[in-house]
Amino acid sequence: MNHAVGADPSLRRLDAALAERTDANRAFFEREAERLARLCHRMAERFARGGRLVAFGLSPAARSDVRHVAVEFVHPVIVGKRALPAVALTGPDLVATARISIRPGDLVVAVAAAADPDVRSIMRRAPAWGATTIWIGSGPRPDAGAADHVLWLDDPDPLVPATGRFVLLYHLLWELTHVCFEHPGLLKTPAAECTEDVCVTCSDEGRLAEVVLEPADATGQALVRTANGEEWVDATLLGEVRPNDLVLVHAGAAITRLEVNS
Repeated sequence: MNHAVGADPSLRRLDAALAERTDANRAFFEREAERLARLCHRMAERFARGGRLVAFGLSPAARSDVRHVAVEFVHPVIVGKRALPAVALTGPDLVATARISIRPGDLVVAVAAAADPDVRSIMRRAPAWGATTIWIGSGPRPDAGAADHVLWLDDPDPLVPATGRFVLLYHLLWELTHVCFEHPGLLKTPAAECTEDVCVTCSDEGRLAEVVLEPADATGQALVRTANGEEWVDATLLGEVRPNDLVLVHAGAAITRLEVNS
């Protein structure tokens, strides 16, 4: 749209606003193109291996967005595109709901501001549940490492989530994920790296875990949930542990307790 000189001032203002938005969109998506492509490849891999998309949000606007995200994947608008499993979590006590809803291999998508404590808690715990985390939002950014993938509009305007650029962001997740499905060679399961009974690298890894059951006797064995499932670990080094505590597990023992918002 380009109105001639002398046109109604309101139309000229509209032209200027549209041009500004177009330039902002072009700059953003050019800058984020590789990040989006890598994320959508990861999403397609997860879906191909049986994972689901679990989206959640807390504010009224975010709840609308996560329902929109889930619908895009479950009910594709393009004929011939596969429906992909997705669900939106919008009720009270989201941390507890996410804990029982998310399973290993899932994709967890938060649409939320960076400061929300429940979102931070879920993003922090999700690796122990075996999920890949994606955080979409605007305004001040989450801390580095708060999620596996962060898609962010660095604009303090509180109305940004209502703009077309914000909606386009998660539309592209759906569209580009399906592009990956058109190239099955991209979705092959990589060969296992460990060929011996004991892998030196893996055995030296500290793994995030969430306590399910505290020790019931002097043996100090606590049941924890990790990305590989539930297992019993020695928690005597930590003294008292409680359900939902986050701990770091190494060589069959819980070696330190972690803060949820650290």
